[in-house]
Amino acid sequence: MMGSWPFIIVQSILLVAWMVLNIAAWVQHWDPYPFILLNLALSFQAAYAAPFIMMSQNRQAAIDRAAATHDYDVNTKAELEIELLHQKLDLLRETQVAELIGLVRRLEEKLDAHKE
Repeated sequence: MMGSWPFIIVQSILLVAWMVLNIAAWVQHWDPYPFILLNLALSFQAAYAAPFIMMSQNRQAAIDRAAATHDYDVNTKAELEIELLHQKLDLLRETQVAELIGLVRRLEEKLDAHKE
């Protein structure tokens, strides 16, 4: 959630409200300018945000690895299927060429028999 627009908007509103309340407060400034307490809170948040971001990146990397492995498996299977189709086409072509050669020979025999 930390990397979402709602989080950024809410955090921006809270930061502006913190600063305005501390600048405009006539009676009590709980965190006067330069906002040391606010700086401490944001540093604390950053200290926790970094591990969250790294964990998220690790999860995404694991998802990407799984997707890459799946893609590799699919591509390998497709390659085997394509090779099989090429073999079938080659066999079909060889069969058709053999039939055509047989037909040509029969026609030649008929032509030779007809000439005699």
